[in-house]
Amino acid sequence: MKHHQILLVDDEADILNLLQKALELDGFENIQQAESGHAAVVSCKDFSPDIIILDVMLPDIDGYEVCKQIRQFSHCPILFLSSKNDEVDKILGLAVGGDDYVTKPFSPKEIVYRVKAQLRRLEYIQKPTQNNFIKIGVLTLDFDGGVATKIGIPIELTAREFGILLLLAENVGRVISKERLYETVWGEDGIGYDNTIMVHIRHIREKIEDNPASPAYLVTVKGLGYKVVNPHDK
Repeated sequence: MKHHQILLVDDEADILNLLQKALELDGFENIQQAESGHAAVVSCKDFSPDIIILDVMLPDIDGYEVCKQIRQFSHCPILFLSSKNDEVDKILGLAVGGDDYVTKPFSPKEIVYRVKAQLRRLEYIQKPTQNNFIKIGVLTLDFDGGVATKIGIPIELTAREFGILLLLAENVGRVISKERLYETVWGEDGIGYDNTIMVHIRHIREKIEDNPASPAYLVTVKGLGYKVVNPHDK
């Protein structure tokens, strides 16, 4: 764990120091801080963090915009911090590319737990296989590169989206429940997180399907969950 690089972004020095101390007590050593949105984007390019803890309310640009800019060149997990507890704000955070959302006030121990859970998911996503890739129709999931391609063209997936697609692709033709998806990719109890899964599934379809409204690869099995199929096998 201690070799992972973590970027903390918040305009409150007390929160930055609290988070850094909690992470250091758990063995993390490579930690950088940024106190504004623009500084966060620059730090992300220079530091190449494995995970970012990002405050939503920043003095220059908000965390959602920061996330959008970072997603143009990095797919590392992003954990939002916010004083907003509305479901719409949480969904927005996930919609712009975030991987988790924690409201203030928070427990430093909970943040450390969520960071470790995200890093475990990252290790799962990047794990090698016998062939190091899965090919389904015109889609290819490359484990070495941690990327997906369609007809050889890279698909811009977040780490969480790649994890979901990977789990489904490893079980091609088999139905995976929403609960199992959440428990495997998020590392938490999947009860009550239907909206979170649905948002991510919608975004994946928008990126891999020719017609997201009539998906050929990532299909819904009503009342049971989702599965990945090869349309060329039909």
